Amino acid sequence: MNAHESLARLGRWQWPEVAIWAAAASSFLLPDQYLLLNEVAILGLFALSLDLVLGYGGIISLGHAAFFGTGAYVAGILAKSGYGDPLLGLAAAAAAATILGFLTSFLVLRGSDLTRLMVTLSVSLVLFEVANRLPALTGGADGLQGMTVAPLLGRFEFDIFGTVSYAYSVTVLFALFLIARRVMHSPFGLSVRAVKGNPLRTAAIGIPVNARLVAIYTMAAAYAGIAGALLAQTTQFVSLDVLAFHRSADVMLTLVLGGTGYLYGGLIGALLFRFAQSALSDLTPEYWQFWIGLLFVALVVIGRDRVFAWPQALLRSLRR
Repeated sequence: MNAHESLARLGRWQWPEVAIWAAAASSFLLPDQYLLLNEVAILGLFALSLDLVLGYGGIISLGHAAFFGTGAYVAGILAKSGYGDPLLGLAAAAAAATILGFLTSFLVLRGSDLTRLMVTLSVSLVLFEVANRLPALTGGADGLQGMTVAPLLGRFEFDIFGTVSYAYSVTVLFALFLIARRVMHSPFGLSVRAVKGNPLRTAAIGIPVNARLVAIYTMAAAYAGIAGALLAQTTQFVSLDVLAFHRSADVMLTLVLGGTGYLYGGLIGALLFRFAQSALSDLTPEYWQFWIGLLFVALVVIGRDRVFAWPQALLRSLRR
């Protein structure tokens, strides 16, 4: 089997993948959950962007909210200024986050993992303070209000029930997932995995290590910016919360819950994390964070592989 046939085999869709997206399509039969499912879709896209840099590129980031918040503020400011077309806002948010990701990628590549953690966190904190100090533009601590988002494609208005919002977010998520899947199953994606596995050996065979990391980091930044724009457009409000540290921590926990390095980890983690958060906050509104923390401690102590061993065994049995 040559390299082309091997890549084609990797890129073929498997029935579990089809089942996941079929389940996503069937979720439109749950109109009462559209608002929650919209948050799941946005968080899933955000986690997917982090998976590109962490799961595939091996770059640990504690400030991924910098790109998410940038996309949210760009889309929000455009909508408030009279340019409320959703697709225009997505494109502008993606462009702004891409530029920010490209410029900061050179800082992230310097030093060890600890240095990268501090640099990514610092970028997010700087942007948080900039947004806080520019109330005339961003709304400051009061948030960006007065946004007017135009109907999607000029026909579908965003309603309070989340019908258009959820369809919009899921469509964008699916389109970007297809792109990420195609990229990760291409020679470029395999070279990024090789860089994560052994950068010295990868450089020895002629692959530009830094260029690959810059490219995947920039791509992930664009994805995070689009996720932020989706949140701004579907809620029509942007606050400093989009740049806060807990935003980066939540998406990191989401990815850890679902698993890294296979694209679906962020989507599965977003579904589990958001529904667990919703259920626990209904049971114990004051202490739901305690139970979420306890869940992750148990996950670390027991091991994610052991916890999710039974679904894998079930899948193997179904295949047989």
